[in-house]
Amino acid sequence: MSSQRINEVVNFLNLEADMLDQGEFDNWLTLWHPDGRYIVPIDPHTDDFENTLNFAFDDDAMRRRRVQRLYSGESISTMPRARTIRMLARHRILVDTPSRLEVRCAQSLWEYRKGKSQHYVADLHYRLLPQATGFLIESKVVRMLNSDGYLSSIGYIL
Repeated sequence: MSSQRINEVVNFLNLEADMLDQGEFDNWLTLWHPDGRYIVPIDPHTDDFENTLNFAFDDDAMRRRRVQRLYSGESISTMPRARTIRMLARHRILVDTPSRLEVRCAQSLWEYRKGKSQHYVADLHYRLLPQATGFLIESKVVRMLNSDGYLSSIGYIL
């Protein structure tokens, strides 16, 4: 695997994280394939997302509704909007074919809202579809380290 390929992937994933941190949710939606899934499972070991309970199991319509709620203030958990910083590390390309990439990395997310700071850590697993100008996200699975414990709020996109 070339260092150019890993750099392209890391740059794309950093772009996604920056868009989310800066509240550029409409732009974030353009990174997704229309059939893509955004998944935050409760069980950190499951791969059967359709038959288990998840914090999020969003298709295109659900992602758009989630973004609409973030912009509109309809959800009390989003007002005021949390300030976040996502830090990605430990990128590993698991599959690299002309039609699909699978990437695993770690995310440390700091949230600051209403004078309180919270920290979330997760393993991320992406399926990316190569395009002429970059990638589209086919799936993003966020496996939070404390997903089976108490989570006080998740009013934004991990």
